[in-house]
Amino acid sequence: MTMELDVFVGNTTIMDEEVYQLWLDGYTVFDAVKVRIDGGVMEECEASADVLLSDTMDQYRTFQMCERLLHSPSKLGNQLLFQIPPHRQAMLIERYYTFDDAFVREVLGKKLSKGTKKDLDDISAKTSVTLKSCRRQFDNFKRVFKVVEELKGPLVENIRQHFLLSDKLARDYAAIVFFANNRFETGKRKLHYLTFQDFAFCAGQLISNWTVGAVVSSVDSMVEDMDVDLDKEFLQDLKELKVLITDKDLLDQHKSLVCTALRGKTKAFTEMEANFKNISRGLVNIAAKLTNTKDVRDFFLDLVEKFIEPCRSDRWTAADVRLYLTHYTNSAHILDTFKHQVVWDRYMGVIKSCIFKMYHD
Repeated sequence: MTMELDVFVGNTTIMDEEVYQLWLDGYTVFDAVKVRIDGGVMEECEASADVLLSDTMDQYRTFQMCERLLHSPSKLGNQLLFQIPPHRQAMLIERYYTFDDAFVREVLGKKLSKGTKKDLDDISAKTSVTLKSCRRQFDNFKRVFKVVEELKGPLVENIRQHFLLSDKLARDYAAIVFFANNRFETGKRKLHYLTFQDFAFCAGQLISNWTVGAVVSSVDSMVEDMDVDLDKEFLQDLKELKVLITDKDLLDQHKSLVCTALRGKTKAFTEMEANFKNISRGLVNIAAKLTNTKDVRDFFLDLVEKFIEPCRSDRWTAADVRLYLTHYTNSAHILDTFKHQVVWDRYMGVIKSCIFKMYHD
């Protein structure tokens, strides 16, 4: 009886980046072979279909054996089973934890639980991301969340060091963790136009300015959840800003200062002047309500409903929004009886940055 064996002998583990990506994307071996044939690999390598199938199966087995190590990336560099050069290890890790923006947009802000995992079939159909890839990405989000939940210190740095990710990818994961922890609403129809990167940018602003970690000194930088939980003392202080809309004299004075600064600088001046009080009430009321968990969750929805939609209906350009918010923020410093400048700047700094990112012409 004759037997045919395919034997691969070598020291360095051979890994084809294209095949690795096909494996990550959830392709079966046979679908991956088809993609490789369509890409012309048989002509390039002068290989038969059987050899290509054997090679693909062998690499898939290698990736599956490596997967448990990728769950704790530091183990990849310390194991002896696979001889993988450091630059190749970095590629394996980075790609394993890379995710599809379309997929993360569907789960952003949701609880990373079994309930959400049950929805992955529907998300896969909606995003055209294979179910296997959806599961890998969801499990990665959950794994990172669980690990950093038990660590002290800066969130991005913890993710970068523990999972050996690039700074950009670590920041994206920090945004995912931050949104999952605070359960921000991102799924309402009015928010559909916003991309994951829009939300990730805003998350970075909130983490840098509104969390406990934004105010602790370097000596105290090992506080638990310092970059995940919003600073409750700051949220309480935001209620003091209501004086800007409850004190009629202060409201009128603020309007006068802003309109004087804007007059002659924009075609939307008439609408800005007419709607000043409504817009100011909207922005200040968002601040005053952030002590309530539900209002924290609706933060982005409130920005859209209370500011972005009214400005769009009046045909403000992005430049108009930037001009208005700059003068709106700065003019408060000139108000004689307004005594909450530090809280105001901390609040409006983030509000401006988020609105500038969210306001698409």
